[in-house]
Amino acid sequence: MKGVRILEVAQFAFVPVAAAVLADWGADVIKIEHPIRGDTQRGFLKLESCPVNPDRNIMVQHPNRGKRSVGIDIATEAGQKLIYELAATCDVFLTNYLPDQRQKLKIDVEHIRSANPKIIYARGSALGDKGDERNKGGFDATAFWARMGSASAVTPPELSGPLTQPGPAYGDTIGGMNIAGGIAAALFHRSQTGEAIELDVSLLSSGAWATAMSIGLALENDAVPFEAKMPASGSVKGNPFVGVFRTADGEYINITILTPGPLIEDTFTHLGIAEMARDDKFSTAEALMTNWAEASGHIVAAIGSKPFSYWVEHLKTLRGQWAPYQNLLAAGNDPQLIANGLVIDIETDDGRPPIKLVSSPVQFNHMPIVTTRAPEAGEHTETVLMELGMEWEKLEALKEAKVIC
Repeated sequence: MKGVRILEVAQFAFVPVAAAVLADWGADVIKIEHPIRGDTQRGFLKLESCPVNPDRNIMVQHPNRGKRSVGIDIATEAGQKLIYELAATCDVFLTNYLPDQRQKLKIDVEHIRSANPKIIYARGSALGDKGDERNKGGFDATAFWARMGSASAVTPPELSGPLTQPGPAYGDTIGGMNIAGGIAAALFHRSQTGEAIELDVSLLSSGAWATAMSIGLALENDAVPFEAKMPASGSVKGNPFVGVFRTADGEYINITILTPGPLIEDTFTHLGIAEMARDDKFSTAEALMTNWAEASGHIVAAIGSKPFSYWVEHLKTLRGQWAPYQNLLAAGNDPQLIANGLVIDIETDDGRPPIKLVSSPVQFNHMPIVTTRAPEAGEHTETVLMELGMEWEKLEALKEAKVIC
């Protein structure tokens, strides 16, 4: 994306994540923030029960690394004029402002296109840019997780209420990647045809895509196709080599061997019950499927007899597919994640240790992503505006009028 310039007028995580991905890929991203307040997430003191360090705010760093920040009050006529001047130099305009706000602030597609007819106009929204609810806002907890079925699909009916999404910006980060891909396609389309298009991605569409196969089954059968089960150690019905198994010290291992036939001997041997592979009840795929419940009991007992650390090491040579269940800290320290360069160090200016973030998932030519810390609010205002040719006297006048910071 070197040479591509993005103008972002957005807050929170969903849409800014998209621009962070594009910055990871080399784009020059100019983030517009309010000259006094900045992005709303800069003011967070707590996230759920986790305290937020304002100097190392992950909710700012994750969706805003690699960008330049310009502080402009876009509610003013002078601020809007600056937006148009910047838009004239950019390839993409990216926003998550709602339709009424875009019209009020004069940053809707017709306003931005009047400054640059060839700019790609990208919208991220909660519920899409059509329909009765296009003017409604939302977050990933609402539009992505709750409304599009993820919560229902993972919640066993025995529980008293739905499970919440696994941590902050979960749907935002997934959805932001969808926007980044859409922008890449739009840039390619423009390079091939000369046409600059509008594109829309919503948390609703991203949530539906995440559950697309399950929704497809529901629509095909006109019924909810399955329900979540309460956690238990054991196999799924019909295949003893697929399931969740509890270790002796209360941790869990996932085994998912969908075609067990050629792997029966290897699997039973790794589990320490090699004799089962010679038993007619379990020696073929057909017999194994028929006697799945009995086989499951043996596997539960075998895995339950040794601790998690034993299985993590012992199953490294298992031919079938398996994985340890890991918490977030263990996931961030996973040797395979680190070996692939998917945890990146973001250097700070205060001499403290780097901030560790998860890289965006696409790599080119095996090279890890290289990026910079998220900017301070309005950190690059003067630099970017002077790149437009603005004289220092004009900058000072705009500062005096509180149009810029």
